[in-house]
Amino acid sequence: MQRILVTGGAGFIGSHLVDALMEQGHEVLCLDNLFTGSKSNIAHHLGNPRFELVRHDVVEPILLEVDQVYNLACPASPVHYQYNPVKTAKTNVLGALNMLGLAKRVGARILQASTSEVYGDPEMHPQREEYWGNVNPIGLRSCYDEGKRLAETLMMDYQRSNNVEVRIVRIFNTYGPRMAVNDGRVVSNFAVQALRGEPITIYGEGTQTRSFCYVDDLVAGMIAMMESEDFTGPVNLGNPAEFTMLELAQQVLKLTGSQSAIEHQPLPPDDPTQRRPDIGLAKERLGWSPTVKLAQGLVPTIDYFRSVLDQG
Repeated sequence: MQRILVTGGAGFIGSHLVDALMEQGHEVLCLDNLFTGSKSNIAHHLGNPRFELVRHDVVEPILLEVDQVYNLACPASPVHYQYNPVKTAKTNVLGALNMLGLAKRVGARILQASTSEVYGDPEMHPQREEYWGNVNPIGLRSCYDEGKRLAETLMMDYQRSNNVEVRIVRIFNTYGPRMAVNDGRVVSNFAVQALRGEPITIYGEGTQTRSFCYVDDLVAGMIAMMESEDFTGPVNLGNPAEFTMLELAQQVLKLTGSQSAIEHQPLPPDDPTQRRPDIGLAKERLGWSPTVKLAQGLVPTIDYFRSVLDQG
């Protein structure tokens, strides 16, 4: 049994990670300021002596004794991270610094949840880890993109300068139960619009592509990376199956039985036209690859949104 800190542990991905670590028998500290996270995501662990919820913002330092740190704290959808872009940048940069300071002090291994957004609007397709990206440093998304890039920089500098054991994962589009209804990302948008009978909003022609990884697959990859003994990364974690926005919309309409029309709107600035991970490195070094197909994973995801909407 290890004592494990998960920052952003009440969020969508964080809460599923907490579930998996609790199931393995670890002692888990969930640290979250509940800006985009929700207590309801981890309510089933409250009262368990191996679980502790700490309401705290990673922008401020904290003193804790732990064996491992998963640093997930940061709003991950454009709607939320653009709400207060300065705070988003601070969460990425000061949050990483504070967690690295903690890991250095107590000798903990730390995993940084980075993002496919570090590749920007990529000129390499599919994206491999050695690609340095095509990011607009002054755009609307750069508080998140550049914040995550700098978090990766800090991880590597702490490893080289202070011998902190770091792990870096670059997470591609992830979906599943516990996504927020107002998340603003494409799976939640389409599912909620279809269930409400509203028009499904597609930006541009709908030919832009994304790759969608079910949250259970992603969590398995993160844990495999944390447990790897000689691999810092960065490593791509995502599902290489690629879908256009129109294809996703059609799958959602089919699974919901919705009669929603499709409505086209202008593309937002700096929106990547293609996004697909090359996961060769994850297969080789971690023995990891996703197992849940999009049509399978959408079923429990849509069921979750249906239950949330039914509750009001």
